[in-house]
Amino acid sequence: MKPLNSPLEISVRALVLLSESHPDALDLSQLTLLDHAVLHSEEFDGPPSLHPDLPARSGELGLKRTVLEQALLVLIRAGLAELEADGTGLVYRATERGPAFVDILEAPYVLRLRERAEWAVHQWVQNIEVRAATQSLLATPPAPATTSSFEAYRG
Repeated sequence: MKPLNSPLEISVRALVLLSESHPDALDLSQLTLLDHAVLHSEEFDGPPSLHPDLPARSGELGLKRTVLEQALLVLIRAGLAELEADGTGLVYRATERGPAFVDILEAPYVLRLRERAEWAVHQWVQNIEVRAATQSLLATPPAPATTSSFEAYRG
């Protein structure tokens, strides 16, 4: 089993993000961008990053989306998240059991993850145009991004 960026690891991160946004739903693009921001939060003037900066970190986004879909299926099968259609397309939402499950997780990594998820969902991503911000991340050279590079995508 691949321990890093496996569907199981990403499902925990996705559940933390969905629980933080509960009862609001998030689509796959939002979850992908939020997951990246949570892991590399320092690049976006947030708390210290959970994962180290890597030169090719923008390449994570393409791979992450595929594994994230698998991770969301794990959450749906476990009854911790649900998939639904809204006016914009398919969205994912934590079930009532999702936040309760996150509350029982006590590992230091999960506690730091929850802090960054709160920051990302309630402060960083507010009014960001997800598609434009994702394209900017993909086009950004390996140098650390700054918050100002995302100011143009705020609504």
